[in-house]
Amino acid sequence: MLNQVNRRQALKSVAATTSLMVIGRASGAADYGDLATNKFLGRVNVLATVEDSKVFTEGPAWGHGALYFTNVRAAKILKWDGQKLSIFRENSNEANGLHFDVKGDLWACEGSAGRVTKTLWQTGKIEVLANEFNSFPLAAPNDLCFDYKQRCFFSSRPGVEDPSKGNVNAVYRRDPDGTLAQVLAWPDIHMPNGLVTAPDGKHLYLIEAHPDADHHRDIRRYEITEDGRLVNEEVVIDFYPGRSGDGMAIDAKGNLYVAAGLHATRKTSETLDTKPGIHVISPDGKLFAFRETPEDTITNCTFGGKDLKTLFVTCGTKLLAIPTLIPGKPIR
Repeated sequence: MLNQVNRRQALKSVAATTSLMVIGRASGAADYGDLATNKFLGRVNVLATVEDSKVFTEGPAWGHGALYFTNVRAAKILKWDGQKLSIFRENSNEANGLHFDVKGDLWACEGSAGRVTKTLWQTGKIEVLANEFNSFPLAAPNDLCFDYKQRCFFSSRPGVEDPSKGNVNAVYRRDPDGTLAQVLAWPDIHMPNGLVTAPDGKHLYLIEAHPDADHHRDIRRYEITEDGRLVNEEVVIDFYPGRSGDGMAIDAKGNLYVAAGLHATRKTSETLDTKPGIHVISPDGKLFAFRETPEDTITNCTFGGKDLKTLFVTCGTKLLAIPTLIPGKPIR
């Protein structure tokens, strides 16, 4: 097994022999010195605590004047209307990532069913949009985002390592006409997680979050070609050996708001070098701001509110809200 120094040497070797570029901090844990947190983030507020027999919150999405998020382990989609929690959908097949499209319909990554669905807002009907690729079932769709052409990109894992026996860890693109393409795959990527597209519509950011030693724990940026391919990979920031990001959001200026880190180790090789909370990271990998969150495990975040200047955060049993000075990237 590689030690950290040898891992860095291996990454440098890969970068030298491929098109991979490394920008920002790629030498280890994030640098928490000299931050400008108050220029980006307000104080952390606890909105609600989820009380259920099993709780693992994820997948926040803002739409129709409310915040929707998932309790993965209880297979529920929940709704926060600003006053109280309610159940929007039960038997959600351990839905994880959620996202509203431009029509106001709710897309969901239903992990245990291996599918991506859409709930039609006007009727409540659930449509299956993707559940197999190359005649194999999808693994477990995890998170999703859209570009301005309304193409949906979603991560799916854990998969098999042999593509002749099933689908590997991958990122897929679903076009508006229903065409499904695999745009990134193992072993080029290791454990794809949260993903967002930039305000310029030309780039996609992907979190790599593999818990095992000597695997990717970073954020990567890709150019989106006209036909929807992802090219010119760059590592923006490397969280290794700490816990990488899980989910993230992006503001109107292109800064990333990343849910990352741990209060306590969790029987993986992840260390506590990454602090638990929201990390605001520039497009070129500079850590601008950090707000610690109260418990494990912080998982995801999204912008919402009337002016898109509230960052909603799923964190352990809690739904949090953090005021922001810059609004989120609008859905369009």
